[in-house]
Amino acid sequence: MFCPVITLAQQLIKRPSLSPHDEGCQQIMIERLKAIGFTVEEMNFGDTLNFWAWRGGHNGTPTLAFAGHTDVVPAGDESHWHQPPFEPTIQDGFLYGRGAADMKGSLAAMVVAAERFVAANPNHSGRLAFLITSDEEASAVNGTVKVVEALAARRERVDYCLVGEPSSTERVGDVVKNGRRGSITANLTIHGTQGHVAYSHLADNPVHRATPFINELVNTEWDRGNEFFPATSMQIANIRAGTGSNNVIPGEMFVQFNFRYSTELTHEQIMHQVQAMLERHQLRYTIEWNLSGKPFLTPRGKLVDAVSHAVEYYAATTPQLLTNGGTSDGRFIAQMGTQVVELGPVNATIHKVNECVKASDLQLLSRMYQKIMEQLLV
Repeated sequence: MFCPVITLAQQLIKRPSLSPHDEGCQQIMIERLKAIGFTVEEMNFGDTLNFWAWRGGHNGTPTLAFAGHTDVVPAGDESHWHQPPFEPTIQDGFLYGRGAADMKGSLAAMVVAAERFVAANPNHSGRLAFLITSDEEASAVNGTVKVVEALAARRERVDYCLVGEPSSTERVGDVVKNGRRGSITANLTIHGTQGHVAYSHLADNPVHRATPFINELVNTEWDRGNEFFPATSMQIANIRAGTGSNNVIPGEMFVQFNFRYSTELTHEQIMHQVQAMLERHQLRYTIEWNLSGKPFLTPRGKLVDAVSHAVEYYAATTPQLLTNGGTSDGRFIAQMGTQVVELGPVNATIHKVNECVKASDLQLLSRMYQKIMEQLLV
């Protein structure tokens, strides 16, 4: 039996679009959207393909954008897959292939939902839009963030945005992400003086020097979270020191640590507190900070209500609103003052060997997307 959502998802999965390459995925989507009256603006930056597409709307009516990415992570050792990762296969009701869940399945569901919506509502009052990138899984520097900057510069207004990231855990729609924690990473070098271990008085061991600081860093309670966010988490990711020899005191020690932080903190507060610790422990240091994204939250309102109602209508379950997990491109879109939520398929196999999604879930998801369009744009 022909299913438009599954057929389109298979066409996209066949394209080995390893980030930041698109391999023709966006052109497939663009042709489908143009066929139903969308204006498409390609907004490419560097090695990344992006497009912004819109249909309908006039002054005073809201804009609902669907956002997503065509790029995927590498498949890894293909011999561990039941079938080649870029040859989409349906087995026991599941669609297998790299990107099936993250997130070519969602993209297919979005496009088909738009086709059905436009067919039923050719003169819809609100503006329906798509923001698609090929750089979400890798550096994310020439993708959504650049498109958002360009849209903001010309004062485009995006009221609502649905990101198709795989938010669900057990069944489609059981979890909706209505926010994300911020992420900031510190690359810290503690400076000492290299020397012979037998003549320690002539050296200054940065590992010894840094230990009290690291102990304080690990044991600090940064905040207690709030009703929407868990407490801020600090995790040390990498530590390096020494030459590999057992008789050399190292001259430097490198420590990399990351904060996933709630709206109780700002990245400026985190940086200030860490640097105060370093000064208190009288360390000689160099530190570089990398802010990946600020936290955002979309409280209950028109978008959250529309998404919740669509899930309840088609899945007979009330979605749980959560802000946990990693980051997404929603963090860039939220900076426009846009209400942002994430609703997508079950995330159990994302980035894994034999990535898959239940075929019926994608069909259900497409109906949910269409219902959201109907509530916000008609």
